[in-house]
Amino acid sequence: MARPRQPEFDKKKVVAENRRARFDYAVESTYEAGIALTGTEVKSLRFGEGSIAESYAQVTEEEVWLINANVPEFSHGNRFNHEPKRPRKLLLHAREIARLHGAVARQGMSLVPLSIYFNSRGRAKVELALAKGRKAPDKREYQKEKDWKREQGRLLRQHG
Repeated sequence: MARPRQPEFDKKKVVAENRRARFDYAVESTYEAGIALTGTEVKSLRFGEGSIAESYAQVTEEEVWLINANVPEFSHGNRFNHEPKRPRKLLLHAREIARLHGAVARQGMSLVPLSIYFNSRGRAKVELALAKGRKAPDKREYQKEKDWKREQGRLLRQHG
């Protein structure tokens, strides 16, 4: 029997997406986390700027931090502008943080941000994945499976 899929988060406007993450990592579960931002960071994200390509999340004591995410300076921010690659605090429930900390510490998993988006209430959110790294043979197998599913869809559309 197939494993039931988790419901998708309410994404209204996706600002930044880490498309490489699903290829490099086998995603076990996903979490929606709030992100603590300053005013100029929010404005910069609303203009669609930002990148999480080389970023990761880190659990320290009882907090989760987004490291190396690039939110460029806001053009009209003058002296109130922010540092583009500063660590940003992620907002999660204490139980979720404890679960993530246990998985990272004991099972050797990684916390990878998949996307930054604004939800229907206009709040900036991060889709965070608890994932295991894939080795090169696993990546090739994943690519073959993905290509076969795409080909299957084409065949079904043509002959169905």
